Order: sequence, then C-alpha cells, then structure tokens
Amino acid sequence: MDDHIALDQLEALACSLGVEVRTEKIPQDDVTISGGLVRLKGKNVIVVDARAPAKDRVRTLVQALKAFDLTDVYVRPALRELLEEP
Repeated sequence: MDDHIALDQLEALACSLGVEVRTEKIPQDDVTISGGLVRLKGKNVIVVDARAPAKDRVRTLVQALKAFDLTDVYVRPALRELLEEP
C-alpha cells in the first residue's frame, strides 16, 4: 500500500475512533521521536511529526492505533495487516 494512501486511511480510522491527529513540527534538537499517542485535556491525540517521511508518519499512526481495540471496527484488509504486524 502506498504510504500516502495509508496515511489518509489511518487518519480516517483515528477520526472514526474519536482520536484527533495533529501534524506538528517536532523540534529535532535533542528529541529522537516522531510523535505518538498522548492524552491532552482528557482526550486522546496522536501527534505526528510533520518533518518525518511518510513511512515514519505511517509507523507513528500504526503504533498509536494499536492501543485501541479494533476488533469490532471495520478496517480495510490492507490496513489491518499494517496494524497487526509486530
């Protein structure tokens, strides 16, 4: 699956779960993360580094969405494969 298509679909999945996705420029001086799942004012938010390559942004979204129970949620088969990878 193309990374940009995966990004769009992962963001749509997050939205359907009520999770906001924020694309921010994360300072890279002393930080080696590209984002992740956080709780902000009681709500789940996924922060994605705007400067990261598409592949890394996909990885960030996949790792964050693995925290949610997607058993009863329809997820396209190609996307579910990404989410079920170790």
